[in-house]
This record gives sequence, structure tokens and C-alpha cells, in this order.
Amino acid sequence: MSPADVPPPQPRSRDSVAIGQIGVATGSGVLRTFVGSCVALVLHARSRRAAGLAHVMLPASNGKGTPPGKYADTAVAETLRLLCEAAGEQSLSCTAKLVGGATMFAFQSGIPIGEQNVLALERILGDLGIPITGRICGGSHGRRLAVDVVTGAVTVETAGQGTETLL
Repeated sequence: MSPADVPPPQPRSRDSVAIGQIGVATGSGVLRTFVGSCVALVLHARSRRAAGLAHVMLPASNGKGTPPGKYADTAVAETLRLLCEAAGEQSLSCTAKLVGGATMFAFQSGIPIGEQNVLALERILGDLGIPITGRICGGSHGRRLAVDVVTGAVTVETAGQGTETLL
């Protein structure tokens, strides 16, 4: 077998996505994270069996921008870029799911940071014409989630509340 006959490796990220980070995977696998007031942004390109997961901590970068997964205003574009790169495409048709945005801190005044994160992501996704096909947001409990790369299904376990699946 010559080197030309060997298929290229599938782009993969680590299975677990840390705060402020972005993970992408194609072909198969599961991406995971845990969120409280942060929001997990899931982008899924069903036709390419590809998914991206950004662990968004804040609604706006205010010019900082790094790491791009940390801020709603940079995470969407960077997740899309990495997803296209991993799938070997210039552009992809994606759907989105949002999980998190809980009010974790009783001492906050004004709009809680979790809600600000959700609102920022909804606005950005709307501006880009990316439909949000599922969401489990708000409340006061943290959530653990797992994204099936092939189907785009997101299994969400809410602390003390059970498990739900966004299809």
C-alpha cells in the first residue's frame, strides 16, 4: 500500500471541552462538557457527520478575543471555521443547540451572566441564519452534556433534575 492509498486521519479534538475552549470532531465520537452559567454552543452538520462544541463563558470579548471559545461574539465564527476545516468544506449547513446559562450566583444584579450568554448566542446565530433546533437553558443548576457527532443528539444531565435528550 502506497502513502497515496492511506486515507487521511479524521480531524478530532479531545473528547472533553474545557471552559473557553472549542472542540470539533467528524465521523464519529462524543464531545462533552459541563456548564453552569456558561453556555455550551453545539453546531452540527448532519450531512458531513461533524459537530463542534464551544464552552462560552462571556457574551462579549470587548476586543480581547482569546481564547475565541470563551466569548459568544468570537465562539460562533471560530467554531464554524474549525468545523468547516475538519469537514474539508468551504462552508457547511449547520443547526445549533444551546445548553446552560443557569443563574449560579444569587448576588448578581441586573441580567444574570448566564442569560446574557444565551441572548448573545441567539442574536449571533439568528444574524447568521443558523437555526436553533433545541435548547435547555436557565434555571439554577449545572448541566453535564454529551454530543453525538453522527446524529447531533445532545444528552443533558441537569444536577438533581434528571436527563433529557435534544434530538
